[in-house]
Amino acid sequence: MGTIDDYLATLEPGDAAIIAHTYDIARQVAPDAEQGLGYGMPALVYRGSPLLSVMRAKKHFGIYPFSPAAINEIAPLLDGVDHAKGTIRFTEPLPDDTVRALVQARKTQIEGS
Repeated sequence: MGTIDDYLATLEPGDAAIIAHTYDIARQVAPDAEQGLGYGMPALVYRGSPLLSVMRAKKHFGIYPFSPAAINEIAPLLDGVDHAKGTIRFTEPLPDDTVRALVQARKTQIEGS
């Protein structure tokens, strides 16, 4: 799979808009993140490490921060949102502040490694 832009071009316009908005919010927190791959998925890459991937699944969208610890850190913001060790699944866009907090948590981890 290619870049985020390549991936967005394959989606229905409404789905692409939700995913693009999520990436836009992530770039506010990490403006120097670049498009790349993380575990074979289009992702934002920060300092050579995958920061965040957002993908469309059959029945939901998934956010993959490549870090269970980042999800645990923002767990109080995920009340009522389906999430597990490595993913956050949603059918409606997440609040911008939740995305910002997730990206900040992951960015801080990358900076500390």
